[in-house]
Amino acid sequence: MVDAVSGRRFKCCQSMEPIRRFPADAYVAALESWAFLDLAGKRPLFTSPFGDVFFQSADGFWFLDVVGGELNHGWSTEQEFSESLNTREGQDQYLMIGLAKAADEAGLKPGASEVYGFEIPPVLGGATELSNVEVSDFVVALNLTGQIHSQVRDLPPGTPISGISLA
Repeated sequence: MVDAVSGRRFKCCQSMEPIRRFPADAYVAALESWAFLDLAGKRPLFTSPFGDVFFQSADGFWFLDVVGGELNHGWSTEQEFSESLNTREGQDQYLMIGLAKAADEAGLKPGASEVYGFEIPPVLGGATELSNVEVSDFVVALNLTGQIHSQVRDLPPGTPISGISLA
């Protein structure tokens, strides 16, 4: 069994890195625009290949879903957390490993400060498919996505979106 907190390689991935780690200051800058979520007391551990952030807190482990713009308490113990991320379902749900592998095989290789992102964010109607995947700077991608989610989160479903401005 792999320990997701320690960062040892997951069973799924031998050729690509299924998780990304960044310095503490990068997380601070990247998460600045996500202030509309309760991140207090949550310490970033690592990200998915797409920049979703996994946190640890006194009450367990949390998942910031950057596609959905939601923060969810997913696991109470480290064992539950590691076991979940070591299942095919967990890797598909939390790491989008199939899409990450496809991007890697297509020659998209994130550098040390990068993650996969979407040219058109799914919250704005972009597809979660290879043709919409790009390599992006982690801080910029996560911060911009947070700004977009902040601006559209209270709109009714189906509301046409135009004129997005990023601070």
